[in-house]
Amino acid sequence: MKLITGLPSVFERYRSVTESELKAILADRHFPLYDMMKYHLGWIDEKGRVVNGLSGKAVRPSLCLLACEAVSGEYQRALPAAAAIELVHNFSLIHDDIQDDDRERRHRLTVWSIWGKPQAINAGTAMRILAGLALLRLKEHNIPIQKQLLVQHIIDESSLTLIEGQYLDISYESRFDIGVTDYLEMISKKTASLIATAMYVGALLGTEDETLAKSFRDIGRNLGLAFQIKDDIFGIWGDEVKTGKPLGSDVKHRKKTFPVVYALEKATVDLREELIDVYSNGGIERDGVGRVMSVLDAVGAQYRAQRMAEKYCCEAMKSIDKLNILPLAKQDLRDVAQFLAERNF
Repeated sequence: MKLITGLPSVFERYRSVTESELKAILADRHFPLYDMMKYHLGWIDEKGRVVNGLSGKAVRPSLCLLACEAVSGEYQRALPAAAAIELVHNFSLIHDDIQDDDRERRHRLTVWSIWGKPQAINAGTAMRILAGLALLRLKEHNIPIQKQLLVQHIIDESSLTLIEGQYLDISYESRFDIGVTDYLEMISKKTASLIATAMYVGALLGTEDETLAKSFRDIGRNLGLAFQIKDDIFGIWGDEVKTGKPLGSDVKHRKKTFPVVYALEKATVDLREELIDVYSNGGIERDGVGRVMSVLDAVGAQYRAQRMAEKYCCEAMKSIDKLNILPLAKQDLRDVAQFLAERNF
């Protein structure tokens, strides 16, 4: 397979329509609270001036729209759901930045570091409520009320699951008895659940075939697991220019991502004690980061993380190949799976 260095074309195809839907949802809301959301979404700077090119990858709404188009031949009916899912995701990011004390995201200051944590909590919470209101726009696409309620229920359940994952993530910070199985449960909730929901909801809005829609949900779960594990790799060994984080960033923040959890489970007694010693001593400076990365290298954690990400992408690819959909849509899904396995940012 060829190395992918940019976003698949399918993401670019849906980016502008997703942003237009989000802007329509926020169009009539002029209270200062909404400027904080617009800043976080990359539309304006902290002074309210319009900026371009600062938004994220829009993975979740793109997968939602792709799933809908794959089963129905058009994506427009899923736009409100795609926007709602992107709002849920960004609500979680605003709150995550607060909980992790992260001052930068996407190469600029986080919402809380400009407006303070109390107001950032307001912005994130309001964004989650807006996600529910965005789903009311489904009626404009003649989606039956029963299906509207089903989509609302699925997204609400996924939001709860995401928060459960965040709870586990925080609870793991003070523990060293967690293994790979525990870690996978956490990211299955925190990351994979919403990606699975994006594809499931998109397919549901395009077909009455429940079995087919659930196949998209399962594909989304595997892609979500791969996506998070690749992020874990970048959080330690990523290129700072591409990720916006310095080498060893997740180690400095004492995050127990896949490579660290793998090392805790697989390292020799001496190496495991070395890892625990560094993670137990408050802030981790350059020397501590170097010690941890030496342990990770000794157990082959980066290699194992890459293989794990590829495993989940491979599972997704097998399921994609079995889908009874148009060849072009199937190729788009393959491109997404390959991107998630091989991306370098």
